[in-house]
This record gives sequence, structure tokens and C-alpha cells, in this order.
Amino acid sequence: MTFTSAELTYLRSQPIGRLSTIGPAGGPQIRPVGVHLSPDGTAIDIVGHALAATQKWRNVRREPQVAFIVDTVDSVTPPKAHGIEIRGEGQLLPGAGGGFSGDIIRIRPQRIVSWGLDGDGTHARDVG
Repeated sequence: MTFTSAELTYLRSQPIGRLSTIGPAGGPQIRPVGVHLSPDGTAIDIVGHALAATQKWRNVRREPQVAFIVDTVDSVTPPKAHGIEIRGEGQLLPGAGGGFSGDIIRIRPQRIVSWGLDGDGTHARDVG
């Protein structure tokens, strides 16, 4: 299993995450995107309007290593937050039928870091 039960529940409950790709000059570019699980629940699917015409798409085509994060801060004092960071490879799926334009950037997780979801503390693991 790629995601724990708590991670899946959290991802399904959140509407917005942030996708980080590598831009043309080699620096990170971060964009807000909707949170969507792949149909089999093992990956994150990024969809959108005219997705194949976006900078995100061009960035992933050139450099597929990406990061995706969803987090929530419930309180600062006392500190209470939870979230998940997914690092992996973005796969371009033109016309795959998902989302607004039919195009999908699918993130296959290679490393998952979560906090406040599966007990106290931060939990990190490599996934294949």
C-alpha cells in the first residue's frame, strides 16, 4: 500500500495542495492545485483547464521530479498541524480523460513524509 489509511482519509478531505516543479532556470516553481487521488488510490493526479498548455506541464516534461504538499494548521498555540508531502516522479498523461482538459500529471510517490496523521511526530518512508 502506498498511503496509510489516515493519509488517504486526509487527502480525500482536502481540496487544495501545492505542486512544486523545476522551472526552466532550474529553480522551484510552486502552484496551487486541486487534490485528486488516482483511480487506484496509489498516486496523486493533477488536473486542470488546458493543463497541457501550462508551465507545470512543460516543467514536468523537461524534469519529472516533483513535490506535492497538503497541510493544515489547526492552531499555533498550542502548536497543532498535520499534512503530507509526496516526492516523486510526474508522469504526463495527455488525453487520459481526467479533469477539465482530459490531461493528467500523475505523481507516483517515491518518498512520503507525513505529520499529525498517524500518531504524534513526523513519519517518513520511501515507497516503490
